[in-house]
Amino acid sequence: MNSSTDPTCPPLPFPVFRISSAIERFLLYDINTIIWLRKTHNILGVLIGTLPQFPQQNVFLGLPLELQPEEACLLAEKGLAYIVDDLHSHSMGMQSITAAEKEAFIANLDREGREAAKTAENKKEAARRKTMKRLSDGNKMIKDTTSERGNGPAAEMGIHEDALLDQPQMPDSAPIPSLACSRPSVHEEASWAVTPATSYPPLQTPPMASTATLPTVNPSSYALFKHLHGLSYFLSPGLRFGCQFSVYPGDPLRFHSHFLAIGSDWDEEIDLLDLVGGGRLGTGVKKGWLIGGVNKGESNQLARRRENQPDARETKHVDALNSSVRTFCIEWGGM
Repeated sequence: MNSSTDPTCPPLPFPVFRISSAIERFLLYDINTIIWLRKTHNILGVLIGTLPQFPQQNVFLGLPLELQPEEACLLAEKGLAYIVDDLHSHSMGMQSITAAEKEAFIANLDREGREAAKTAENKKEAARRKTMKRLSDGNKMIKDTTSERGNGPAAEMGIHEDALLDQPQMPDSAPIPSLACSRPSVHEEASWAVTPATSYPPLQTPPMASTATLPTVNPSSYALFKHLHGLSYFLSPGLRFGCQFSVYPGDPLRFHSHFLAIGSDWDEEIDLLDLVGGGRLGTGVKKGWLIGGVNKGESNQLARRRENQPDARETKHVDALNSSVRTFCIEWGGM
């Protein structure tokens, strides 16, 4: 890719907004940050934004981007992002903003609304002029055809169809009525209402809290997510296939998923019918049914081994967690 089109690195760490404390949902609003995460760190997320005029459409979605809890936790653990309580930070920001900043922001929105209304009105006026010109050309063509017919035998006998109908004729010099004269001027119309996509400005970027909080995640699923992500896989929600993650070898815009992944505890009992059903489902959609978990025995051994290395004590938990994950791929062979 051309370096001029590469996304720029955002200021690190950047905020990830948690919009609910009961049901943790994590959102990103900055498009440059979203592109940078996808290209550099294999973070996909899910676009959930819709247009106010079409709230029920679910095909072409836009900002904001909702992150999986595992994605948000991984970014916070790596120090690339920090979690912000959206409701609290927004309330505090609105209380700290001054009256002059509010007036300037409202004036800017009003100016954008007037410009949007003027642009839309100019497009409508151009379309009306084009329609009137087409109607004028059509009337002229009809008159030319009528005059050509008037030179025939019927005209020599003094018989004319218009005379028989006895209807008044519009003189050629009569102006064509314009539809634009009855419409109010753009300056008389109210400006359009503009809904800003972000709150910054006028609000300031929320500061990082003194005590960092990590999202609540399922340990088994997060261990598997982190293990596969460390192997440069892309992971998206796997609800459509009845799993936790759909695992892609590259960007989903270029590749199909290879595995349907589910995280489990090492000593968790798995129903044989789930294995058979998962294997058949994966084989039916040309994917592998992948089950993974943390081997507690190997994890404890690696943790004790890291204790003897002072330079790696801070990362011993991370290395042990990644190194001790075991994965198994199941496929349906049939009889």
